[in-house]
Amino acid sequence: MSPALMSNATRAVPSPVAPGTPGPGTAARLASAPPFSAVALLTAAHNNSQDGQQLFLTTIAARAISGIFVWSALIVTFHQIYTHLRNYTIPKEQRYIIRILFIVPVYAFDSWLSLLLLGSHQYYVYFDSVRDCYEAFVIYSFLSLCFEYLGGESTIMTEIRGKPIASSCFYGTCCLQGMSYSIGFLRFCKQATLQFCIVKPLMAIVTIILQAFGKYHDGDFNIHSGYLYITIIYNFSVSLALYALFLFYFATMDLLRPFEPVLKFITIKAVIFLSFWQGTLLAILEKCGVIPEVQIIDGKEVGAGTVAAGYQNFIICIEMLFASIALRYAFTCQVYREKKENSTGNSYSLLFFFND
Repeated sequence: MSPALMSNATRAVPSPVAPGTPGPGTAARLASAPPFSAVALLTAAHNNSQDGQQLFLTTIAARAISGIFVWSALIVTFHQIYTHLRNYTIPKEQRYIIRILFIVPVYAFDSWLSLLLLGSHQYYVYFDSVRDCYEAFVIYSFLSLCFEYLGGESTIMTEIRGKPIASSCFYGTCCLQGMSYSIGFLRFCKQATLQFCIVKPLMAIVTIILQAFGKYHDGDFNIHSGYLYITIIYNFSVSLALYALFLFYFATMDLLRPFEPVLKFITIKAVIFLSFWQGTLLAILEKCGVIPEVQIIDGKEVGAGTVAAGYQNFIICIEMLFASIALRYAFTCQVYREKKENSTGNSYSLLFFFND
């Protein structure tokens, strides 16, 4: 081969370039490009690195797992509600039971929707406000159901009036030693429980207003943020309501024993009160760095507490299946079904009697 041909061949063969390394043409284009092109390139690389470390809550697996638990809980609960409606023999009691059972659909679907829409827009704050309002309604319905079981305030007072209050550190009555049950005691239990039904919706409205003005962020304990003060008010209200329910149960547990109240009390308290403290604990863990803070979800910056709120909603989706099972046993329909069967049998007997 002639030297001229060899020279042309050498120029025709490009030099090897390592994978991912920009070639001379690319380097020249980058050098001549405006400065913002380099910024865009760095931003794209940063987004790619974020995608490589995708938050579990935003994965298909997390949404599928939570969805399975949520829809299973809905099936269990709606079947129980349908059973109560088919055996609607004591409306004064069962209407409260059905209202209580609806806490599972409200909690489960609300939390799942918040999880699906997890991001910088913080829609979960508005969804959680709906959940907060229904919590208050459930507490009212549960207390009303207990009064209905026992025949009303006057009947309860007739049974417990004048009896000495037993001292118990477990039920928080050690400071009431030497006192006896009175109408004042019963009304304190009622009012201290129902204050939660006022405070909870009121704080939900305040949260929405603060969120609209950018003054509320979950997990932000800064004194200039509304989250700190709302959490303090919530803690006081929840603790007072829980203490009042303990006192009421302690005073009436002998009267409520035929209605198997233990599982009812435990389930309602676990769903409403423990879920609140669970959310507060997750916010504290994120603040302490136990839950890693993620600044970008789907390419957008998220506010403080968003990840902790996401984990709270994911956990609630899981818990609602177990809550629906517990509520199925706590508010069983067996008694009302038997009453319907007995009333049907008596109707047939009367019919046969008159036909004869």
